[in-house]
Amino acid sequence: MTDTHQAKDCADLLQAIAEPNRIRIIDCLRTGSKNVTQLADMLKVEIVNVSHHLGVLRTARLVQAEKHGRFVIYSLDPKYFTNDTSNATLVDLGWCKIEIPQN
Repeated sequence: MTDTHQAKDCADLLQAIAEPNRIRIIDCLRTGSKNVTQLADMLKVEIVNVSHHLGVLRTARLVQAEKHGRFVIYSLDPKYFTNDTSNATLVDLGWCKIEIPQN
């Protein structure tokens, strides 16, 4: 049986991911680090909206941010996301693991 704390942690992470644009951001970051402008261009979404979604993902610690000059570069946190040899990304949220196939 899953312990209550572990179940809540996993549910919180799933809630942070459970928005279409956040899933699209994660998909864009699977191929490497990007700044908010690059993500907005790739997704055809306003920068302010991408920034908001990145904030949610950062708060959940699913993405990492590193300042490079005047840009903040975002990447997937390797604690949760790993790439395997079959070109899929594995998401390990503690209680549940998900495999995201590469397009």
